[in-house]
Amino acid sequence: MIQALIVQLAQMTLLLVSAPLMTGIVRRVKARLQRRRGQSVFQPYRDLLRLLGKEAIVAETASWLFRVIPYFIFAATWVAAALIPTFAANLMFSWSGDLIAITALLGSTRFALALAGMDVGTSFGGIGSSREMMIASLAEPAMIMIVFSVALVAGSTQLSTIAETMLTGHVGLRVSLSLALVALMIVAVAENGRIPVDNPATHLELTMVHEAMVLEYSGRHLAMIELAAMLKLSTYLSMIACIFLPFGMAADPLRITDDLVGVLAWGCKMVIGIVALGITEMSIAKMRVFRVPNFLGAALMLSLLGVLLLFVSRGM
Repeated sequence: MIQALIVQLAQMTLLLVSAPLMTGIVRRVKARLQRRRGQSVFQPYRDLLRLLGKEAIVAETASWLFRVIPYFIFAATWVAAALIPTFAANLMFSWSGDLIAITALLGSTRFALALAGMDVGTSFGGIGSSREMMIASLAEPAMIMIVFSVALVAGSTQLSTIAETMLTGHVGLRVSLSLALVALMIVAVAENGRIPVDNPATHLELTMVHEAMVLEYSGRHLAMIELAAMLKLSTYLSMIACIFLPFGMAADPLRITDDLVGVLAWGCKMVIGIVALGITEMSIAKMRVFRVPNFLGAALMLSLLGVLLLFVSRGM
């Protein structure tokens, strides 16, 4: 019991500690592709520490929600990340690692951030919140269809069960899973505000979505939101790895050697995903806001087609 709790806490700590490193690697990869030296991969840690040491300035028109929401967003994102098996399956809280629950947790953070953007009453916050809700109205149905596609193949929505089913080799190559993978990558890009949906490095009022909602935050409040955004990126990468690339994951979390192999395999998958994200962002341009529904509509259609293929032919 104690050992299982230690392994579960180790996974939660690993996700929290490694999330800023993932963001640092993305920035470094993009800088090197632009023939710049770029920042250190540990710069996000320094940025978070600097923000935590600053005073939080709150507008006079802000309500209590404005102060509470950053901590709620961080806590809900961390819980969602902790429910996803990373280096080991069948952890202590694996029974609660349900894809629908994780989707609901991430959706609640999006709703809370949109409320925070509108709370102060600035025009930029309202623009960002409206755009965020427009993106969510298409991303969430696509995510639900992805969950249905995977659940019909694995027979469950629990991530540990899904990972074990994928590892057995009986699933094979399925068109429906390929469509679900492409749709999930599109949703992950949109949910994390990455190019081509949004540019996390821009502060142009006419193009930004996420940054517009957090313009009024500072100090420790902004640190919580930034850390939650980093955790969210790691969450989606871990979700993709758990569902579609579960190799190397320890089946018995109480074996230390299996856990170490699982950590190494998970780290390699995360680095590959982060580098691929950086290369992709440097290869394409940001699209206009009015074209984002078409982009997310493709994810919705792909995931829906995957579900229909499973109903038409169980072998696809």
